[in-house]
Amino acid sequence: MAQKKLKFQEAMKRLDEIVNLLNSNDLDLEEAMDLFEEGLKLSKQCSKQLKDFENRMDQLINLQEEEQHDNDGDI
Repeated sequence: MAQKKLKFQEAMKRLDEIVNLLNSNDLDLEEAMDLFEEGLKLSKQCSKQLKDFENRMDQLINLQEEEQHDNDGDI
């Protein structure tokens, strides 16, 4: 079953829960492996989201700098 894509903060919270569960040593091997797999997927998702946020911020900063440069030439 496909897992729905969580918002960044939700995914990070779930990752924290998974780490705590895995550290508890109260899981059988199958449960631990399922959680580990879920954690890897969430980690990959969060990493991609961070990269996307960074790219978006760079685009906004570049746009702002271009607008500032254009306005400086209008004096």
